[in-house]
Amino acid sequence: MDADTAMRMLDDREREVVHRLTRLLDDEASLRHDRADAIADDEHDPEGSTLSGEWAQVDALRRGAEAESAEISAARERVAFGTFGTCENCGRPIADARLEVLPFARRCISCAA
Repeated sequence: MDADTAMRMLDDREREVVHRLTRLLDDEASLRHDRADAIADDEHDPEGSTLSGEWAQVDALRRGAEAESAEISAARERVAFGTFGTCENCGRPIADARLEVLPFARRCISCAA
C-alpha cells in the first residue's frame, strides 16, 4: 500500500475517532451535569441504569477512542519512516485488506492471532 493511500485511510479513521470523542465528551458533560443535579439515590433506583453505570460506560468508550487516536498517530509515524504495513513481529507485509479494516495494525494476521 502506498503512503498516500495509507494517509487517506488514517485521515478517514481519525475523523471518525474525533467525531466519536466529541460525542463522548458531550455525553460525559451531560452526565456530570445530571450527577450534580441528582439528589436521589440512583444506585438503588429500580427504574434502570444508574448514572454511575452510564458514567463508567462512557468513560470506557472515551478511553478506547483516545487509545485509538494514539494508535493512529503512531501509524502516521510508521508511514513517515516507511515501515507502515510491515509487521512489527515477523517483518512480513500486513495484508491490505487488514489495513483497510484496521489502518493502524502493527502485526500481520498470523502474528496477531
